[in-house]
Amino acid sequence: MPDAVGVKPVEVIGVASGKGGVGKTTVSTNLAMALNQMGRQVMLLDADLGLANAQLALGVRAEFNLSHVTAGVKRLPEIMVQVRPGLQLIPGASGVRSMAALSVDQTEALIHTFDQIEAAPDYLVVDVAAGISPGVLSFMGACTRRVVVVKDDPSSIADAYGIIKVMHQDQGLPEIHLVCNQVQSEAHGQQLHQRLADVCRRFIGLDLPYLCSIEADELVLEAHRKYQPVVEFSPGSAAARDYRRLAHTITEWPAPHGVAARRFFMNRRARGLQAKAGTVGG
Repeated sequence: MPDAVGVKPVEVIGVASGKGGVGKTTVSTNLAMALNQMGRQVMLLDADLGLANAQLALGVRAEFNLSHVTAGVKRLPEIMVQVRPGLQLIPGASGVRSMAALSVDQTEALIHTFDQIEAAPDYLVVDVAAGISPGVLSFMGACTRRVVVVKDDPSSIADAYGIIKVMHQDQGLPEIHLVCNQVQSEAHGQQLHQRLADVCRRFIGLDLPYLCSIEADELVLEAHRKYQPVVEFSPGSAAARDYRRLAHTITEWPAPHGVAARRFFMNRRARGLQAKAGTVGG
């Protein structure tokens, strides 16, 4: 639904995890691809700024990345890579130490560079680094919705609770959802969610919504070896089915609203106001 000035808000989905190795980037890339396969215009921001690898998962090569934007060498639109029609990647930097240690102000400045993009997408998927660094929290705070990826592993569960607690209790961020990854079945995923949701409700007073489960599937690893998302490499696989279900659920969400919805692409609303004023004045 368009906002008050007729500018359609962009749904910005932050994908996070308490620890690495739980499949966060796999979830991000397959979600972006599945949304694109549904006919949506999608951008994927690889915001794991020190160890970015979304371009490997998508099988594309990026000549430039976000380090060139922060250095003032390139504008954001100049580093974007078209993966498929309607799907674009904004590549992060890998092995660039300064990018892994961006300050909150630098991260905020990077977020505001999205005002340089004229044709905004329907969805922006933001794949952040694991953990609770200030940069991660800045990116997640700029999203309209937040997804936390968890595996049925004690350390993954503990760390997922940690990032959920920080986002909810310390940052006051709403719209936190859970994706249970590499589970044995849908029922297994729902049980995992229930365990974590019970802890969140008891200790931080948060009702943690269940979003989706992704079934463990050997074809995901095979797709990685072929530098493709599994939804493209093996559309009939169990994991691909679950990623399409995740994408469908997200398209059913009501339109984002409020200030947080305009942290990325903030000036689109200002341009809409100017255009409306020009129409009325003319």
